[in-house]
Parts: sequence; structure tokens; C-alpha cells
Amino acid sequence: MADRFRLGVGLPEALARIDMRTIVLLLLSNSFMTLAWYGHLRFRSAPLLGTILASWLIALPEYALQVPANRWGYGQFTAAQLKIIQEVISISVFVLFSFFYLKEAPTWRTGLAFLLIVGAVLLVVPSSSSRDQQAEHRTVPAPTTKTDCP
Repeated sequence: MADRFRLGVGLPEALARIDMRTIVLLLLSNSFMTLAWYGHLRFRSAPLLGTILASWLIALPEYALQVPANRWGYGQFTAAQLKIIQEVISISVFVLFSFFYLKEAPTWRTGLAFLLIVGAVLLVVPSSSSRDQQAEHRTVPAPTTKTDCP
């Protein structure tokens, strides 16, 4: 476990095993969602109903990317791991969007919050040794059969 947190130990190995398709789809889906949720803030005088419809149309491709990302990523990652990874990507996309599109500079609090979320990823994504231990303890439920039929 201590090796997992040493700089450079296991990181390239872990990245080599990650199916990048999931990460790329999560990155793209979060880009659409960030634009849908926050892109209209520069156009505050636009009618609200039109803004809602435009945001919905921008968000639609997000679902077309997020669902396959989760489907393909599940199994390689648990649902909790997928969610935490998605949150890191979401925050990363938002910080860049906020800086370049909304012209809002991140504060030290934003940076600290980001580091805490990265820490959450390190906690939830197991190293290869703990993944092997989890696999040993994982049990598959026995199939149920009906033997008490009248």
C-alpha cells in the first residue's frame, strides 16, 4: 500500500491498463455538459426558455457519450470509481472552461478542492495488489432454483 503513494511507482503501469476509450468519452461528455450548464452565463439577457432549450440540445450529445463510457468502463472500474473519475474530469473541464470562456481565474480554494478530489480518486481506484486482493474476496452469489414446487 505504501508503494502506491510513492511518486512514480505503479502510475505508468496503472495507466497502461486503463481503457482510454472510457476516459476520452467521459472527457467529451463533460465538455458538452459544462457548455450546456454554464455556456449561457455570458448571454444573461437571452430569454430563459430559449436558453433552456439550447442547453438541452447541447446536453443531448453528453448522454450519447456518457452512457457508453459508463457501460464500457464498468467492469474495469466499479460504479463508484467511474463516478469519482467522472468528477475529476468534470472539475478539470470546468476549471478550464471557467478560465478561458468565463474569464474567471481559479482561487487557491479551487486548487485545494481539486487536489482533494484527486485524493479521492487515489483512494477509490485500487492499486494492482489491492485489486487482486479484492478479486480473491469477491464472491459470486449461487444461482437460485425452485425445488419446493407444489
